[in-house]
Formats: sequence, structure tokens, C-alpha cells
Amino acid sequence: MGRKSLPDPSKKGRPYWGFVDLVTTNIDDVKTALQGEEYDTKTKGHRHTSAVRALGEGIYRIVRHKEEKKKPHTHLIYKLEFPPEDENNEPQESLNIKHEGSFHIQIKNPDQHGSSSTSQFRGLQNKRRAMFPAHLQGQFGNLRYCPADPPDFLNYEGCEFLLVSASQDIEEELGLDLQTEGEAIESCSDLIKTFGETASTSSLLRGTWV
Repeated sequence: MGRKSLPDPSKKGRPYWGFVDLVTTNIDDVKTALQGEEYDTKTKGHRHTSAVRALGEGIYRIVRHKEEKKKPHTHLIYKLEFPPEDENNEPQESLNIKHEGSFHIQIKNPDQHGSSSTSQFRGLQNKRRAMFPAHLQGQFGNLRYCPADPPDFLNYEGCEFLLVSASQDIEEELGLDLQTEGEAIESCSDLIKTFGETASTSSLLRGTWV
């Protein structure tokens, strides 16, 4: 995410830009991407990127939404299982990660360059933009953005998207009740089982920065 956080729920008309950085079926590729990194640049010298920290685990869906007198659109919705809802979760709050949320998600047309009157996001450089197959690229027509329908758009590295806050109550907004898989105990966490040796999980379990 370009702003290093999810959209602010209090600013429902403000889009947040993001892009797909990695697509892989190899779990080791993900672990490598989560690790810290040191590298040299020509302009800023030696740089260090810290390893990631886990901040949330739960379930998500990408759904179509049709409303009367409005164009069909798509929502990215989620509900957390970790950390528990009743805790004071400072790390999650600082990045606008609520216990559940709904966002309008739109995919950016890689053939439409530059910014528009409704968006300040210039996007990725040409060499990093997604190259969609013809059946996906054709969904745009002459439009700058289109719904994430089908969600296959997100299976391509360099896919750019916009998220806009829609609601913090998925059931009220869409009539859906997302059910997490079980109790919020460490032994039930698939994320910890898979990435616990790679990513710090203290913020995930305790809801505090460590």
C-alpha cells in the first residue's frame, strides 16, 4: 500500500493506491520477501529494510455488489481472528486495521498513464506495470479503472488498484456474516505455523508494538 496503511474509515471518499508486489506458489519466495534487507543506492548510500511484523490474521472475500441505480462494483472485505477484538490493539489501529472492514476495490488500467482528475496516483513505472492477458485487458475498454471482476487481475505482479473505505460493518452493508475459523489462540494460527520463524508475531498476539 502506497500510504503504508489501509484506508482511513473516516475518509470514505479518499482512495488509497496499492499494487501487487509478488505472485508465487512457492512459500519460500514469500519467506524471503518478508526478511530484512541491506543494499546500496547511488543517491542515498547504504540502506536497511527491517523484517516484517505480523499484524493481523483472518479471512477475506472479494465480492460483487449490485445496488439499484448504481453500477456494479466489487468489495474487498475481511474479518480478523488475530488479535482478538476486545483487546487494545495499538499497532493495528495505527495502520487503520480494524477488526473487520469493507473497501471498494478498483483495478487500474496499465495502458492509461499518468494521473487523472479524480486520482493523484501516478502509478508504477512502465517496466513494472502488469501485463494482463487479452481477456482481462479487454474488461477496461477505454476506462481508467474497472471492478476487480474477475479477481484474477490480482494474480499478476504489478497489478495496481485503489481501495476506498466503504464500511466497518460488513453484515449491515452487504448482508454477509464472515465467520473466522476458531478461537483466537496461538496454536490455531496458520500464520504463526507458517511464518513464525520469519516474521515477529508479538504485535499479532499482544496488540502492542515490540
